[in-house]
Amino acid sequence: MMEAMPDKSVDCIFADPPYNLQLKDTLLRPDQTSVDAVDDEWDKFKSYKEYDSFTLKWLSQSKRLLKDGGALWVIGSYHNILRIGSKIQDLNMWILNDIIWQKTNPMPNFRGTRFTNAHETLLWCTTSRNSKYTFNYQNMKVFNEDKQMRSDWQIPICSGKERIRHKDNARAHPTQKPEALLYRVILSSTNVNDLILDPFLGSGTTAVVAKKLGRNFVGIEKDKNYFEIAKTRIKKTKTYEKDIIKIEKSRKHLPRIPFGELVEQGIIPPGAILSDKKNMFRAKVKVDGSIVSKNHQGSIHKVGASIQGLPSCNGWDYWHLHKENRILLIDEIRSDYRNKKT
Repeated sequence: MMEAMPDKSVDCIFADPPYNLQLKDTLLRPDQTSVDAVDDEWDKFKSYKEYDSFTLKWLSQSKRLLKDGGALWVIGSYHNILRIGSKIQDLNMWILNDIIWQKTNPMPNFRGTRFTNAHETLLWCTTSRNSKYTFNYQNMKVFNEDKQMRSDWQIPICSGKERIRHKDNARAHPTQKPEALLYRVILSSTNVNDLILDPFLGSGTTAVVAKKLGRNFVGIEKDKNYFEIAKTRIKKTKTYEKDIIKIEKSRKHLPRIPFGELVEQGIIPPGAILSDKKNMFRAKVKVDGSIVSKNHQGSIHKVGASIQGLPSCNGWDYWHLHKENRILLIDEIRSDYRNKKT
């Protein structure tokens, strides 16, 4: 199926490939009941060499299908993620982050012979080292209560109503991923109407979340039972309303508005007084868009850094305009101007 798709046609790929767990014996709980572990044929490989060949095949197709700067997400465990990461680098793709999915409710190690496997690893990659990739930094910061989102995500495994089960209460899919995990992946690295491909669709979680968030999707699944489960889930899923899924873009994706433009338009006129939030430092705006504060003169960024004794400063976040007994952050003034302009 991947071979039939055109080059550079996909914005994001989320891959949850077989982990090659190599389970041989039946796992038993302390009460001697069997554990519903992953022992399906699709997770069995004769050797590491066979698994590596399989991995290289779908990764090569992934690189071909991704647009320049597209996102590749791969999830795995210690059984396979290091081998996959090596192949990604062999293909000259660039790993941006490894994300630790810390399971808040992991399955115990019933044999008591190893530490409990309480996490899985996601690799977030792009097509090359110099690619301009999508990262909705500001949105993820808001999502995380105005704090930078870290690379360790605490999310429970599927349970309760989210876990899909057959009529006999058996799990419909052994490795169903929680929607919350895909929510972060898709929200952070894609935009509305982007095309997301999941080459190992399984129970359909990627497609379900993509549909909710207004993204297009393609899912590939060779197991007919899983395919039907995914199809049923997708059919029941509704897309959130447009005004809900539309989110503010990060600054680097917005039309550039130089400080000088605000000056020439009279939005922040020559002679206007700027200050920091605590009003400790003040500066006057000059006709060319530079500012002067005592012996410091230059751009809003250069003067902001100089008076604080710092190597750099984002002047948009530092300076405030004194206007009619109010103090306004100049970045907010720029945002208002940009919205009216566009």
